[in-house]
Amino acid sequence: MSKILILGATSAIAQAYARRRAAQGASFILAGRNPERLAANAADLVACGAKAAEVFPTDLAAIEKIDDSLRAIKARFGAPDEVFLAYGTLGEQTAAEQDLAQARVLMDTNYTSAALWVLGLIRDKPAASRLTIVGIGSVAGDRGRAKNYIYGSTKAALDRFLEGLTHKHDGSDIRIIRVRPGFVDTPMTAGMQKGGPLWATPDKVAIDIERAVAKGKRVVYTPWFWWVIMMIIRHLPWFVFRRLKI
Repeated sequence: MSKILILGATSAIAQAYARRRAAQGASFILAGRNPERLAANAADLVACGAKAAEVFPTDLAAIEKIDDSLRAIKARFGAPDEVFLAYGTLGEQTAAEQDLAQARVLMDTNYTSAALWVLGLIRDKPAASRLTIVGIGSVAGDRGRAKNYIYGSTKAALDRFLEGLTHKHDGSDIRIIRVRPGFVDTPMTAGMQKGGPLWATPDKVAIDIERAVAKGKRVVYTPWFWWVIMMIIRHLPWFVFRRLKI
């Protein structure tokens, strides 16, 4: 059965995905900042059928601690065969535009630290073992837009990074799945007005991700209609796009 390392295990999408994989008997290493929530999630996964669920409290965005954390995870739990990269922050763009420290936190959390975790996990992968990496991005990375270009740029950077790794490791025992959700009703989007057909639940997104992992897809938009929406937005000519307040 799979041993899944979840980076950002208190994420609503990560929890929904983990419950589905727990029902298949997977085991888990749950990494994140909040020990109490991690412990509660671990108990929930065992109740859902997980073979085991261990916790590893750490600040995933603390770049200087990543190497030590990787060594500790390998020593305590062994190497995972699947990694679910789910942590990140939406940030507040107006504040980040005025405060470079806030902008850096957003960039380091969503891109730099995430990329370093992935690099370290690939570097430390045992020879002749398989590794699946599921990276949660966002449709916000498909085109720079005035209202969220800082957050969107971090997701675009992560997507290009994972795309490059996909190219490098094509045909090998390393498989990378890039997930681009649209609007998802989670605590991360608590400050946004919700409702309507464009919004999805974490369970819906988890189902789409599980299907993509099973089929070996490289890229998945979730829900599916975001592929159509973003195809249109990416190809709008500038004289039209510049007039949109999005």
